[in-house]
Amino acid sequence: MSFVNMEELSTNEYLRGIVLNLPSSPGIYQYLNKEGVIIYVGKAKNLKRRVYSYFSKEHQSAKTRVLVSKIADIRYIVVNTEEDALLLENNLIKKYKPRYNVLLKDDKSYPSICVSNEYFPRVFKTRQIIRNGSTYYGPYSHIPSMQAVLDLIKKLYPLRTCHLALTPENIRQGKFNVCLEYHIKNCKGPCIGMQSHDEYMKNIAQVKEILKGNTQAISDALMKEMMALAEEMKFEEAQKIKEKYELIENYRSKSEVVSSILHNIDVFSIEMDDNSAYINYLHITNGCINQAFTFEYKKRLNETKEELLQLGIIEMRERYKSCSREIIVPFELDMELNNVTFTIPQRGDKKHLLELSLLNVKQYKVDRLKQAEKLNPEQRSVRLLKEIQEQLRMDKMPVHIECFDNSNIQGSDAVAACVVFKKARPSKKDYRKYNIKTVVGPDDYASMQEVVRRRYTRILEEHGELPDLILTDGGKGQMEVVRQVIEDELKLHIPIAGLAKNNKHRTSEVLFGFPPMTIGIKQGTPLFHLLENIQDEVHRFAITFHRDKRSKSQIASALDNIKGIGEKRKTALLKGFKSVARIKKATLEELAAVVGESAAQSIKESL
Repeated sequence: MSFVNMEELSTNEYLRGIVLNLPSSPGIYQYLNKEGVIIYVGKAKNLKRRVYSYFSKEHQSAKTRVLVSKIADIRYIVVNTEEDALLLENNLIKKYKPRYNVLLKDDKSYPSICVSNEYFPRVFKTRQIIRNGSTYYGPYSHIPSMQAVLDLIKKLYPLRTCHLALTPENIRQGKFNVCLEYHIKNCKGPCIGMQSHDEYMKNIAQVKEILKGNTQAISDALMKEMMALAEEMKFEEAQKIKEKYELIENYRSKSEVVSSILHNIDVFSIEMDDNSAYINYLHITNGCINQAFTFEYKKRLNETKEELLQLGIIEMRERYKSCSREIIVPFELDMELNNVTFTIPQRGDKKHLLELSLLNVKQYKVDRLKQAEKLNPEQRSVRLLKEIQEQLRMDKMPVHIECFDNSNIQGSDAVAACVVFKKARPSKKDYRKYNIKTVVGPDDYASMQEVVRRRYTRILEEHGELPDLILTDGGKGQMEVVRQVIEDELKLHIPIAGLAKNNKHRTSEVLFGFPPMTIGIKQGTPLFHLLENIQDEVHRFAITFHRDKRSKSQIASALDNIKGIGEKRKTALLKGFKSVARIKKATLEELAAVVGESAAQSIKESL
């Protein structure tokens, strides 16, 4: 007999009643848990259809299923247009920060440029927005860009920087004296009446145009003024105007990215990974980038690119008070804004702007990844192993990788080595060396089979840990002989990949599958470097072992064949003279001091 939770049943009936009575108009909906806390805010063109979709099917995403299980109440607000719904959703998410909504990771304040509401206005950077009639431009997420425009303004217009109350009455009463800024020609002295209010405000008007990005208009006006002064034979004044003109043209040449015909346009692009979405925003004024900002959303419910980009567009346009009538985007969006056109450019300057935005967002994503990996080095290893899993279409992540290599010279002193990498790092305690026992002569394939057979037979007998991936230091032939042992003889199912080298003995391609196919892993990438490092490590380990063995065998053959020299005397000789070469050069007396006269005589005769 089954029992039904009456509280759960009543909650379901309550929610069902709300959903069935929802209007079919645009609006926002809020999900609340049993404590009355808002846990999710969403927007919809059709409230009834959107909310009903949460309760009418089994969701693939586990996170969405958890959200639905926690809903105890639903509230909604009907609005006139989809744009109103977008704006309201954005404001409510920022206000309540619901647990299951995407989280905007960049919530710090950025500086703006203020033109103060004073009789003689000041121009300065600030992080405080005071509603006292002052005009603010920004915020500027890229501080060097803000500093560049402030430097330009300072060179073009000698504005005051003091905090004096420069009212007409105070100036007439002679309350002030000029400061150092006047003497070094950074200010024209409005505090003592040396600069008229009209002239000063004319400069401020031009400053505001520059801060809006309208440098073309200022440049044209300066050119016109310069030509007029030249015609009047006022060459010194014309030269001063020319210097200002060149300053602003130099600034324009650095900031203008496309034709100045493109004016008042927003550009957005997006990149995603498993946990985050990165969105870049550019604002274009007269062909110049007037604002540039990249930010990150922390995903919560496997949101799509389209959903996240919609949120980003509303957030940025509100933050930067953008009224652009055209928005350039990388793909089609199911959203409408009043008097706004969405463009997906295919060529020309607009395409160039979109590519520039994409370049910025990709770089930001890489930078964030590097920062995260510095804080958590294991994160990089996991990312590389996931890449291997995806590239080779493996069922599980290859946390444990083993790689084999042979080493011999004309078949003599044949050895093999196995290196082990765990979590993309060498596990040296698990490295193994093998003397080839059953193969006579230089037969790499047979040697490889012997070593693989010995390695995994022993692991099976001792119930040890089998690898997730086997790498062979060679091409298709090596892969096949390993497969014969692993699959045909031992009946194991371990993926096998081959690392083939080019004629310069450098790793050139990765092979996988049977028949082996080349896997397109781009050279120079971190993933390719990892595989290359594994191959270099097994080669180094095998060569070192082979050299050690060959050296010992050479020493053994030189001393072991001498009559009267056993293990003890050989050890004593090597300990005393360090090498066979020094034993050869030693005098009879020196040798006799170590092994006796009779043995010393035998050594001299033999060597």
